[in-house]
Amino acid sequence: MNDYGSGTQALVLVLFSTLVTLTLLMCVMAGPDRDDLTNFYTGYRSLTPLKNGLAIAGDYISAATVLSTTGIIALAGYDGYVLAVSTALSLVLLMFLLAEPLRNAGSFTMGDVLARTMPGRAVRIASCVVTLSATLPFLVVQLSGAGSLLTFILGMSHEAGARTVCIVLVGSLMIIYAAIGGMRGTALVQMIKIVLLLGTSVTVAALVLNRFDWSPGEVLRAAERGSGTGPAFLSQGLQLGTSASQRLDFASLQITVILGAACLPHITMRLYSSRDVPAVRRSMSWAVGTVTTFCLLVIVMGTGAAALVGSQYITAADPHGRTSMLMLSRALGGGAGSASTTVLYAAVAGTIFITLLSSVAGMTLAAASSLAHDLFAHALRRERAEPRTEMTVAAWTSVAVGTVAVLLSVLVQNWDVGVLTTLAICIGASAVAPALTYSLFWRGFTRTGLLASLYGGTACALVLMAFSKAVSGTPSAVFPHADFGWFPLQSTGLVSIPFGYLAGWLGSRLDHRRRAAESRENRRLYEESEARLLAAAE
Repeated sequence: MNDYGSGTQALVLVLFSTLVTLTLLMCVMAGPDRDDLTNFYTGYRSLTPLKNGLAIAGDYISAATVLSTTGIIALAGYDGYVLAVSTALSLVLLMFLLAEPLRNAGSFTMGDVLARTMPGRAVRIASCVVTLSATLPFLVVQLSGAGSLLTFILGMSHEAGARTVCIVLVGSLMIIYAAIGGMRGTALVQMIKIVLLLGTSVTVAALVLNRFDWSPGEVLRAAERGSGTGPAFLSQGLQLGTSASQRLDFASLQITVILGAACLPHITMRLYSSRDVPAVRRSMSWAVGTVTTFCLLVIVMGTGAAALVGSQYITAADPHGRTSMLMLSRALGGGAGSASTTVLYAAVAGTIFITLLSSVAGMTLAAASSLAHDLFAHALRRERAEPRTEMTVAAWTSVAVGTVAVLLSVLVQNWDVGVLTTLAICIGASAVAPALTYSLFWRGFTRTGLLASLYGGTACALVLMAFSKAVSGTPSAVFPHADFGWFPLQSTGLVSIPFGYLAGWLGSRLDHRRRAAESRENRRLYEESEARLLAAAE
């Protein structure tokens, strides 16, 4: 049970209720008409660059980023620092390489981008399959984590029943946000989330630095002592190890994060809501600046947790350190029962709660949009669906996706499902990134190459992850007492990313030989749209 009194619990509940009421009201007010597809998918592209940039940053900074990265820093030091930097670098890569072409090429979903020069049902279906493969694992991680975290925050029993209630509560709210609010409604929730997150993170980080007289060196030295590892806290190896294969695994993970995190469908979908190229450029500038600032704050908070709480107490509460931010707020508040502790703890808890809600709502919207727009409207109805019908399907697919995610999360709530986060990012790096870069920048890319990239990259990541050390064969694996893993790494990126690119290249080269006429048509369509795609020129 949580060791805080009824006053703290009452304040947390009041804050939770206020945030839920406010965000639900905003979603209802911003929700689109029943036959207005453009408003549902893009919010009329009416957000200013600042607002859209905050929404992109809010979607990008998930609850896993906030809690898991802070925990990794608190427990593994240097390895967590590199992960935080890699997270920011991924969005920088998206900004400079893909943001503007994606805005020019896309309408509503990733399927619109890929079908620009290669229309057809197969492309739409493949796009939908990959979108679901990348978003459902993330949803399950977020929801299953929500059960444990909310029971910790509210001081409830950690029994399965309490966690199940919390998972169903968060899942129900995410369905309402996605089905009613659409792109504009979820964007407003993301903006509230990122403002609260930055505000509380700045406060916590400032309190950490103030505790050590604003000396980063003192913070680091205290963290070395609190971690129990001494100088190793500032050296690579505490997370995955120091052997040659473990260093290779560490590099694989960072490469995967840099290439895959920002290519996930619920992130790229935000780019389509910008008015024009200058707007998307300014939006990405705001998003990159916001995410970079937050990653720096996470480094301070994670180091502060190691220094002021200590790894022994952090791992006792959660072996992965996901409660370290909450425990740090306790340590900074001045002692249990004090007013400052109550307010700070409630503020951090409320921020984590709205972060959980907004993260899963954005992912649910991306999955539902792909099902309604790519699968139903284009693949099944061959672009003959009425806008009102497609909107209805989008709302019901939000319910379906949310229900499936809730059921899966309840089933696996006792498992360590953090590996699913790595899987989702691996799919983004191994399937989505090759398909997008080839589609946007290679004239010779064909339908066969596209399908090979999407299906091949996804399948390779799934197979390797299923037989990796993250799933079995190690004490920290999902199944620690089984050993059916033959892939020696915990991240598939070093193999699956080259495989995805190679599959796209080989598929296109073979397709050129078999179907020269169609290949020439694909090249012609690409050349016709190249100026608008790369330079927004007509």
